Amino acid sequence: MRILLFSSQHYDQESFSQVCRDSDLDLHYQSARLTVDTAPLADGYEVVCAFINDELHSDVLERLAAGGTRLIALRSAGYNHVDLVAAARLGLAVVRVPAYSPHAVAEHAVALIMALNRRLHRAYNRTREGDFTLHGLTGFDLHGKTVGVIGTGQIGLAFARIMAGFGCQLLAYDPYPNPAMLALGARYLELPELLAQARIVSLHCPLTEHTRHLINAQSLAALHPGAMLINTGRGALVDTPALIDALKSGQLGYLGLDVYEEEAQLFFEDRSDQPLQDDVLARLLTFPNVIITAHQAFLTHEALQAIANTTLDNIICWAAGKPQNLLAS
Repeated sequence: MRILLFSSQHYDQESFSQVCRDSDLDLHYQSARLTVDTAPLADGYEVVCAFINDELHSDVLERLAAGGTRLIALRSAGYNHVDLVAAARLGLAVVRVPAYSPHAVAEHAVALIMALNRRLHRAYNRTREGDFTLHGLTGFDLHGKTVGVIGTGQIGLAFARIMAGFGCQLLAYDPYPNPAMLALGARYLELPELLAQARIVSLHCPLTEHTRHLINAQSLAALHPGAMLINTGRGALVDTPALIDALKSGQLGYLGLDVYEEEAQLFFEDRSDQPLQDDVLARLLTFPNVIITAHQAFLTHEALQAIANTTLDNIICWAAGKPQNLLAS
């Protein structure tokens, strides 16, 4: 069975090749992002393996189906970029990786918190230039601070456990409360109450029609003044231009992003020799209290191994007529 991985990086090739070594699967790697224009590259491939910034709307799916593709194997948990109705109409099965390493993403969120709080990015640059002063580097103790967790699935829970270990007070928002959060002493509140009370707010919810721009000008105005916002979920959970006004006014005191709403044309590529064309992202990068990473929260050896294992297992089970982790429209 021929499989084509779009948007594949060297670390994908390493993890998938290692898992696939003893199987009969015929893996091929394509660094290009899946779009209408690149879909013909998949002609003759029964399985297309796609990542988060690949396009899987109806036009792309129609072209894939016309080329002989029968299975879309997502190597991600999120599937908001897939037109499941079109996939069903075209007879394309879609499978995903519902969980890989919640610790990877949760720990990256904590790393952003620590770096922002203790100004590690500024301290690093300063000492490299021979400036050993401490002015402007004062942080705060995490112990005793109130942390709001928006989305309390596996990643949100893993994040909450770490913050509980710091001695933080936990608030939570989720339509479906997690009993394990309650066992940590978390209190579930409505979103405006959580935003008003939390010193740190971290987003761990999926992107749906209900959560798109969950953080916007109105919700930012409800924040505890000077609060820290962390987003390692999906870029569109946040109305990004609204962040700029909140940062300028001081309403938002710190911002850590691993995802960005318009990241598809930017992330996972070296664009250091080109002018940055995204004015919103360029403006955000000028703030000293902002750290942006390029969607690397998932990037640990353990997570990559789990993604490869589950993705290939999904493909093998589908081929055997016993599909798992199947998405329905």
